[in-house]
Amino acid sequence: MTNSFSSPSSDAIRNELLSLVKSVRGQVLDAERLYVAVDCKRPQPARKNKPDGEDRAEALHALSLEAANCRQCPLAQTRKNVVFGAGSLKAQVVFVGEAPGADEDEQGRPFVGRAGQLLTDIIVKGMKLARKDVYICNILKCRPPGNRNPLPEEINQCEPFLKKQLQLIRPRVICALGKFAAQTLLKMETPITALRGRFYDYEGIKLMPTYHPAYLLRNPSAKKQVWEDVQMIMKEIEPGEPS
Repeated sequence: MTNSFSSPSSDAIRNELLSLVKSVRGQVLDAERLYVAVDCKRPQPARKNKPDGEDRAEALHALSLEAANCRQCPLAQTRKNVVFGAGSLKAQVVFVGEAPGADEDEQGRPFVGRAGQLLTDIIVKGMKLARKDVYICNILKCRPPGNRNPLPEEINQCEPFLKKQLQLIRPRVICALGKFAAQTLLKMETPITALRGRFYDYEGIKLMPTYHPAYLLRNPSAKKQVWEDVQMIMKEIEPGEPS
């Protein structure tokens, strides 16, 4: 007796495959209905919207710490204190001198000696401002030995600190006190006698050169010219005046 086996037809195979596909599709759809999306990302902390002034205050403080630890030139070996600067972050006027003296080096604050007292008189008695409402600093943050003039290499090393200070404070006017401050900021070698008495541009900020208070102590007759320069600054920062 012979057994014969019949092969399934192509239609039967196709129908069986279609049935299998429909079954799988149904299972997938059922699984999707039960699926719950879960976000596995780590939650981000809420960002505080700090005022611009607070950000700048933190940046200025960080810059002062950087200056305090600076060892870029030999003045770091002879200084007692780094004299970074003092005053208001919102100052409309920044006074820039050349370098700290003995009193400043001792106290770590700018313009606290005899020349500093005269500058305070100019600010308080002349400009009718409080000293705390302006900002005062120097080209150099460390005292040169014997109060000698700043050296070019010292200025080159220290000037970036001053540039960042001015960028953070963003005053309406910079008053450059004496030839070293004026010539450094303006990149000119013109004598202070020719520079003073008019405004210049320093990175979008008006800059008025005038005589250093120490010069006025030796030459009291020059106070009249400084008063003229100060009056121009006062007019510039009056409410409603263009910056």
